[in-house]
Amino acid sequence: MGNISIVTDSTSDLPANVYEGYDLTVVPLSVVFGDKTYIDDGIDIKEDDFYKMMKSSTEMPKAAQPTPGDFIKTYGKLIREGKEVISIHISRKLSGTLNSADLAAKQFDKDKIAVVDSEVVHMPCGFMALKAAKLTAGGIKKEEIIKELGAFRNRINAFFAPKSLDNLVKGGRINKIKGKLATMLEIKPILTLKDGEVALYKNSRKWDLTKKEMLDSMEGLIKDNKKLTVSIGDVASGKDADELEHEIRQRFDPLQVIRVKIGIVVGSHLGIGGLGITFFED
Repeated sequence: MGNISIVTDSTSDLPANVYEGYDLTVVPLSVVFGDKTYIDDGIDIKEDDFYKMMKSSTEMPKAAQPTPGDFIKTYGKLIREGKEVISIHISRKLSGTLNSADLAAKQFDKDKIAVVDSEVVHMPCGFMALKAAKLTAGGIKKEEIIKELGAFRNRINAFFAPKSLDNLVKGGRINKIKGKLATMLEIKPILTLKDGEVALYKNSRKWDLTKKEMLDSMEGLIKDNKKLTVSIGDVASGKDADELEHEIRQRFDPLQVIRVKIGIVVGSHLGIGGLGITFFED
């Protein structure tokens, strides 16, 4: 192992078994729902239990970013162990998490911590953190890892399909009038990430067509199936995710498929039934 530790946050939705054995620490966000605060770590509350509560409520859960103190605690521990830190987080345009990380980093020597805006969220961020952890395990220098992360990010593609637009409207990601119109017309948007924000990739009609169009869109972007890694995430939509996994394995025969439980922060915005596909060739 090298002398560099990787830190990310829970919106990366990176499954623990995927980074087991690597020097990677996840700082969790939280969600305020009703009169309680739940930590987005899959331990404080299981994702499916949270989504059951969300499904039966008209209230929109509210995400709470880690405090600078949370990051100071994490960074301090790692630095006392003789480590330098690369801290990779959700896009600054989507959360204040990066601001907390920046403030915390200023409490230490400037050469000890590099804070990186992933410009993405969910598994695109998770894959960037995992890539950095693998590079540091190989003894690659911090500056070289950061440079490689920029190139790697450009090779990652992501599609998100909300089954309902309700939470995206409530969370301010989609205009209320447009959301109502889309619902009336049974329009199902396929979303992506662009310039650090959630953006429309294309519109579809009907849920089954949306899933098919996600796969068709993937096919147009993939050059070499043998180098392809795919993650499939769902918000309490295991049956749809199973179907997607089957189709992806049959259609693309990728190098690796990773199933992901979308965490309660990202899931609160994507909404019940939502799906996320992230893929890259490496």
